[in-house]
Amino acid sequence: MLTIVPILLPAMIAAITLIRVVRTTRLAAILSLASSAALLAVAIALFAEASDGVIRVYRLGDWPAPFGIVLVLDRLSTMMVLLTNVLALCVLVHAVVTQLDRRGWHFHPMFQFQLLGLNGAFLTGDLFNLFVFFEVLLIASYGLILHGQGAARLQAGVQYVVVNLVGSTLFLIALGILYGMTGTLNMADMGMRIALAPAGDQPLIRMGAQIMIVVFALKAALLPLQLWLPRAYSNTSAPVAALFAILTKVGVYSILRTTVLIFGADAGAVAFAPSGWMLPASLLTILAGFVGVLAARNMRLMAAFGVIGSTGTLLAAVSLFEPASVAAALYYLPHSVLSGALMFLVADLVARARGEVDDALVPERPFARMGQYGAMFMLAAIALAGLPPLSGFIGKLLILSASADARFAWWIWAAILGGTFIAILGLARAGSILFWKSRNGEEALPPRDGLLASAPAFVLIALLAALTVFAGPVTRNAQATSAQIFAVGNYIEAVLVDQPDAPKQEGSR
Repeated sequence: MLTIVPILLPAMIAAITLIRVVRTTRLAAILSLASSAALLAVAIALFAEASDGVIRVYRLGDWPAPFGIVLVLDRLSTMMVLLTNVLALCVLVHAVVTQLDRRGWHFHPMFQFQLLGLNGAFLTGDLFNLFVFFEVLLIASYGLILHGQGAARLQAGVQYVVVNLVGSTLFLIALGILYGMTGTLNMADMGMRIALAPAGDQPLIRMGAQIMIVVFALKAALLPLQLWLPRAYSNTSAPVAALFAILTKVGVYSILRTTVLIFGADAGAVAFAPSGWMLPASLLTILAGFVGVLAARNMRLMAAFGVIGSTGTLLAAVSLFEPASVAAALYYLPHSVLSGALMFLVADLVARARGEVDDALVPERPFARMGQYGAMFMLAAIALAGLPPLSGFIGKLLILSASADARFAWWIWAAILGGTFIAILGLARAGSILFWKSRNGEEALPPRDGLLASAPAFVLIALLAALTVFAGPVTRNAQATSAQIFAVGNYIEAVLVDQPDAPKQEGSR
């Protein structure tokens, strides 16, 4: 029964916090915090439940698949739900403590709707419901981008919506093609039917697959579809952008889930449809992202480009579609999310301490807690660049090791190592401007925030340190998750077990 809670609870709290008497008082913040804390507890319980390797299915209305809506609980989905809700609680505490949520009346409803969309996207076993949860994400994220108002946010928000509406249209076209060719939108059922599809249907199925994967690449901000992200993330508030660090991973998750399950090894001409173009696009995304870090003029823009670069690193491993490379990617994935979010939160703390200068990369007079924020920035920079001793170094090392025997290993190594070097230059430049050149004889600006405002950022630092200290168990869990992803027969059997007339998976997997 817990499987439905990550979707049901934020939907209920979002509806309650829309009531005027709630959303105009601190009751909205209390309910939102309580809901996020409860979601984190549920996510931990689900993660522990899935750790036994058994795939569990929740059938809404008790309708058998593929006719009913199913939620699938496995290692991958629970890992993503846990990561989402850990991040969400940290961001929400930061927003409440700094009173960002008071800049408009709809922050908490939009925040809960965002969690609804994220949790639903990771748990659903149906492509159409994946589309529905994508749309929930779009609507909620648009509201969060505009929170606090401003012409720059409005312009960035409109561009964000237009780009994502184009993606939604393409997604519907892809769903129409695939449904027309297979007669189902249940992912497990579609995987079986595509494996058994006649050769004459393969070209059209391949077209639908490529269109759908392009949509996911747009969500993941893969080059050349990444242009929407820097403007959107850098013009919204930093805590909102910190939450959005998980949004690109929805695209990564969708690519991994659908490619292996639906368009995997036994899918004929459709097998691993995106593998031909995704690797070079990922390598170029690494370079584009970290060159952006070097050229950025403010901290939020630098963090946004850092998210692009780390997502490119992640997709470079995923695009090999091998168990070892996917396991390396699954270790690096939580690091990528947490490090990007950490840089956004540090950017917000620095901006609030500097006053009118905000987070612009220009030297200014000293500000309160300069040493503390300087240390936090250094740790965030180490994490974002993927340097030792934090977990990004281990993640990149695992990716390099897993790709050593790949066909384009030298290109992968060059892009990752070159991107890391460029990131170091960009982050060192930013730190020098903010915390070295800004030191002069003038009186420091007075503090604006208490120590509590720094607590969420310290929690993210602690989580990154935990990924490093417990690298062994985390790596073993990533390897077990990767093995479960590629054991698609078990997934199909778990989802379709209550459909006796379904074709048996032995012939297709």
